[in-house]
Amino acid sequence: MKKNQIVPNLQIRLYKSMILTRKFEEKIVALSQEPDRMPGMQILANGQEAVATGIVSALKPEDVIISNHRSHGHLLARGTDLNSLMAEIMVKDKGVNGGKAGTLHLSVPDVNVLMTSTVVGAGPPLAIGAAFAQQYKRAKGITVVFFGDGAAAEGSVHEAMNLAGVWKLPLLFVCENNCWAGAQRLEEHCATQHIFQRAKGYDMPGQNVDGNDVEAVYNLAVELVEYCRSGKGPALMEALTYRMRGHGEQDRQHYVDLRELAIWKAKCPIRRYRQKLLNDGVLNQAQIKTIDQDAETRVSAAVAFGDESPYPGPETALTDVFVQPPSA
Repeated sequence: MKKNQIVPNLQIRLYKSMILTRKFEEKIVALSQEPDRMPGMQILANGQEAVATGIVSALKPEDVIISNHRSHGHLLARGTDLNSLMAEIMVKDKGVNGGKAGTLHLSVPDVNVLMTSTVVGAGPPLAIGAAFAQQYKRAKGITVVFFGDGAAAEGSVHEAMNLAGVWKLPLLFVCENNCWAGAQRLEEHCATQHIFQRAKGYDMPGQNVDGNDVEAVYNLAVELVEYCRSGKGPALMEALTYRMRGHGEQDRQHYVDLRELAIWKAKCPIRRYRQKLLNDGVLNQAQIKTIDQDAETRVSAAVAFGDESPYPGPETALTDVFVQPPSA
């Protein structure tokens, strides 16, 4: 993998993005333990922040993102309004989708995040449509679709990769391999421990990367994004990371060895990058503290915005159900 020169300003942006995602989801953890504050199932990506930040930071505004049920980091790295995102997770009227999507089916077309889906393996076929539209219109953008190692075994994912390979679509498949599919370990549901090698069967390049190293993720993303953008076809990227919390916040992870969690906690992408930036003199302790405080302030303001927002009224039940055709 060719390494790109990552300037200090970009390093700081990468760090800030990961911190914001971590603070945002830590607040969701706290709120989900309070009665009537966070309806529905909260599915988080604590420990996976480097994947979302590294990949999304390598994209251009015209690029499309298709996400999955662990989408908060993807949306925040893309620049989704923090207040509206929190309000949506709280199913409030001022949310990005009017309180109808909650946390699992978010869509923010304003930043080209067309859709998320909690249906395992649903993203790649949807991404085929977005990438085909880009190719058909000869647009400059590409599509990036995120899915987990559990979804990688779904037939829909294989079919999407095959079709993308046949049509040479501008589509980057990103497998966030966090070692768990629900309560199943990778080796219990996946015949290979190297998902990126499947790319050969679909005539596309495939590479894996340390998903807890944000600069390594960014560098590989730049390389594969440019490959897809050049018209050569799709690519597959496997980011090796770890799910530090349960499948959802109701899952207490009784099936996970505490020693394994401790090992991966020591590999925390934020802790690692913070130390690198301190060692390199890019940031100092005072600046680190300020970044933390700024993120906490923004998240607190988002919660206040969500609390002050009303729930959607019954008259909205049948609005935004279908897309209306443009008027003649």
